[in-house]
Amino acid sequence: MTDQNSDRATSEALDEASFQIADLEDEIRADRLLGELLRDFLQYRITRHDDDAEDAGRLARGADYFLREFIIGDRRENIYRIPAERIRQFAGNWYIVRNLEPNPVELGDILDGVAAFYAWLESDNRCSSQLSGSIARACGDRDFYRERIDSFWDIEGDGYSRWAAACPLPTD
Repeated sequence: MTDQNSDRATSEALDEASFQIADLEDEIRADRLLGELLRDFLQYRITRHDDDAEDAGRLARGADYFLREFIIGDRRENIYRIPAERIRQFAGNWYIVRNLEPNPVELGDILDGVAAFYAWLESDNRCSSQLSGSIARACGDRDFYRERIDSFWDIEGDGYSRWAAACPLPTD
């Protein structure tokens, strides 16, 4: 990619409207642009935040999983306009039922990445401190998410409906 094309892609990735998703073409574009943002985030963590490559990569992978799989792929929402409640729905329901062995350590890595990504967006004036702060608070509710994972493994009989209702996903 030439520098001009890279600059255009980065500029487009900064544009909130570029993350509006109405159809498959929009979803593909948003996914591509998110890749650009995540590369920038990774470089920021290494060069400006002094993370080693492993720690920076762990954070970027966590943000990537949440944003690509849940926000863009499943919810088809704009990454700049998500309510903090999406964190709770992801960590307290979606992640648990979509993984073979959901566990608090892996989930913690994902949530660390999401919080760090939105803090980076805020530091670069790409999102509000209100959004970043509410996401950080939701990412920090680790006891709740640990309890949700434990109670998922304890489901018996027809208890799934009750479990899911305690932290429901939005209906389309």
